[in-house]
Amino acid sequence: MTKTRVIAALIMAPVAICAILFLPTQWLAAAAALVFLTGLWEWLKLTGVDGLPRTVLLALNLLLMVLMVWTSMGSLVLFQLAALVGVAFWLLALLWLRYFNFGAHDESSARMLKLAAGTLAIVPAWAALVLLHAAEPNGHLWLLTALMLVWAADSGAYFAGRAFGKHKLAPRISPNKTIEGVLGGLVAGLIVAGGLGWLAGVQASDFGSLMLVAAVAVLASVLGDLFESLLKRHAGAKDSGNVIPGHGGVLDRIDGVLAALPVFALGKEIFGF
Repeated sequence: MTKTRVIAALIMAPVAICAILFLPTQWLAAAAALVFLTGLWEWLKLTGVDGLPRTVLLALNLLLMVLMVWTSMGSLVLFQLAALVGVAFWLLALLWLRYFNFGAHDESSARMLKLAAGTLAIVPAWAALVLLHAAEPNGHLWLLTALMLVWAADSGAYFAGRAFGKHKLAPRISPNKTIEGVLGGLVAGLIVAGGLGWLAGVQASDFGSLMLVAAVAVLASVLGDLFESLLKRHAGAKDSGNVIPGHGGVLDRIDGVLAALPVFALGKEIFGF
């Protein structure tokens, strides 16, 4: 399984990096929408929605993305507002994690909340991706920084957790996650953010702000990972899907990104680096 995961990662990573570096924002937005909506498709299944309702809900989210592009008229205000909504949602999701059994039962009210959560996780993350890539100057490098700090944090957490992990982070939700792993991921994420931020042209006076935003984004990525784990626990599923060999579903790969992107995009807007 490890070999399959490595091969899949070696294929996916260069494709994603090339798309970020070389595609114009409008084409990247379309490609990212395809990926994120695939993740939403899996999210809907975890909430127990299938068949025609699942297709209709996916189409409505696609329509929302299209309307955001169509009504923006070259302005990024709607995308900034969407990123803000995303950050607000993830703050509420932190509270949701505190109450593990909230939404665990197959009730219509719980299902509606999880469906709304899907839109509030997917659409703002996509909007934040577009916002970062469209930034001037070097928006493509800033988006790459935001994504790679999450990937680095994920790898750092894995290795640190295996080597030093003793204190469980959230055993009822994700038994393998440890506090030591989170700290290792935080260090790895900050190192990558510092290096790529330098390439993107961050000023020395803004370096502290970048580190602060990167740290919060790493912690947000842990929150995104835990929330998806919560959904899977409620659904009794090991993975969100089987689209990616050795990695499970698309949602399993982007769960941390969903929470980190709005945080990083909003932080960049606030601090102006």
